[in-house]
Amino acid sequence: MANFNIDAQKDVTYDAIVIGSGISGGWAAKELCEKGLKTLVLERGPIVEHVIDYPTMNLDPWDMELRGGLTPEEQAKHYKTMRTGFVGKDTEHFWANDEENPYTEVKPFLWVRGHQMGGRSLLWGKQTYRWSDLDFAANAKDGHGVDWPIRYKDIEPWYTYVEKFAGISGEAIGLPQLPDSHFLPPMELNCVEKSVKQRLEKNFPGRNLIIGRAAHLTVPLNGRGKCQNRNRCSRGCPYGAYFSSNAVTLPAANATGNLTIRPYSIVQSIVYDDKLGKATGVRIIDAETNEAIVYNAKIIFCNASALSSTQILLNSTSSRFENGLGNDSGELGHNLMDHTYRIGAMGKVEGFEDKYYKGRRPNGIYIPRYVNLDGGPQSDKFVRGFGFQGGGGRGGHAANLPAVGADLKNQLVKPGPWEFFITGFAECLPYHENKISLNRDVLDKWGQPTLSIDAEFKENELALNKQIQIDAVEMLEKSGVKDVVGFDNEHYPGFGIHEMGTARMGRDPKTSVLNGFNQVHAAKNVFVTDGACMTSSSCVNPSLTYMAITARAADHAVTELNKRNL
Repeated sequence: MANFNIDAQKDVTYDAIVIGSGISGGWAAKELCEKGLKTLVLERGPIVEHVIDYPTMNLDPWDMELRGGLTPEEQAKHYKTMRTGFVGKDTEHFWANDEENPYTEVKPFLWVRGHQMGGRSLLWGKQTYRWSDLDFAANAKDGHGVDWPIRYKDIEPWYTYVEKFAGISGEAIGLPQLPDSHFLPPMELNCVEKSVKQRLEKNFPGRNLIIGRAAHLTVPLNGRGKCQNRNRCSRGCPYGAYFSSNAVTLPAANATGNLTIRPYSIVQSIVYDDKLGKATGVRIIDAETNEAIVYNAKIIFCNASALSSTQILLNSTSSRFENGLGNDSGELGHNLMDHTYRIGAMGKVEGFEDKYYKGRRPNGIYIPRYVNLDGGPQSDKFVRGFGFQGGGGRGGHAANLPAVGADLKNQLVKPGPWEFFITGFAECLPYHENKISLNRDVLDKWGQPTLSIDAEFKENELALNKQIQIDAVEMLEKSGVKDVVGFDNEHYPGFGIHEMGTARMGRDPKTSVLNGFNQVHAAKNVFVTDGACMTSSSCVNPSLTYMAITARAADHAVTELNKRNL
């Protein structure tokens, strides 16, 4: 990209500043640049150029030292993130350094971060589902949290807008609780998944097993190649087949000539002018030189990821906002949510020994929510609901084989039995007491306050988890799966890596931080469109909603800017 600007002049003023370059930040940059705004993107970590900076994209385990394992020194840099089980030599360079960026767990919480251009858009699972009014109206219906200031009709055209550009594969099935997207052709279920689908849907009317809806191209789109079924997505896709900021939105922003990306820029705070009644810029620390620099802009988009954006707002104090920018309600930092995860069932599937599958499809199956629906089955054990992700496949069976030499080698190339599993994702309610706060006693490498995280799953989430395992076992057993075992890998928030809330949208400035267009109520030229803005959590993956909300907010921002309202 031609417009990387590492040594930007300190007195440069831009039309817009975007903090962060992940899923929502990339969309903010694209939309603002395409609408003619000179836009500065501030990225905490290094530049990662598409294809050029994917060092492990084509490596096999034997091409890497320790067959892809990490040295003790490398593990120490990721001593918190290692709990996910996701960090290996193939992706280690895309995970944040936990030693340099500490945080305090008042109660256990796993905070997973990616500090580089593209953020976690290089690492995400790419499951992309629309929310429905079942989700947007949930708080108003059952009284938990505050009401969303938007409904599905407000966001529906923006879902379509971002889907057409991002490329979402999937199939339309007409479920009101899971609205259909603008789809590319779906990936295909394998033979075992088709068999389980047939039996499950026969034995459980109203429950559907579908291929996952994923931000993977199944046909070429806008110069990007289709998915090659390598399942090496988190290393960076050289074909651009899965959606990432690096492959999709940032190149589009750069093509306008309006984009400047400044890497190694740690945002310390947003500058607010008490006399003007609005924000005027962003104060950063250069991560390499420790130099303090202020950049000015007419509008500011916070897209650093949910907790990081709120950390910046909390640290942005002035005589007007003594407790953090936009914190008149006292809700800034509160209502932290994540999806429950790692609970479900698994078993073996008999037959199909003469069948296998082609490639490594980077996608699984999905069973949409089927309980506590409008006009549908209700539960008296919990509010809200859950869905399942999973799949079927055949692995090897190398462990404990009674053979050596040639006999062992011959057995190793034979596939093992077919297996099938599902794991639930359940909605977390927005509790005021689940919160983050600045910890001025524990500083990061650059001397900045870190976060203390104090959150837990409560009675409703635990009841959902219990039902997830019961339903998972029953569904698999009645779908022909053998030797079914339920599992509950007991976990605390953060493992879903869907952290949301802490700067929620709402109708009333007294109970929320942002309005219906993601503007800070009392500083309307500041927009927050990443996970921090979420008012509830639904039970489906949230990233598609971040994309749509960001595009909508950017459109509103430019309209208001042109009217001189900002």
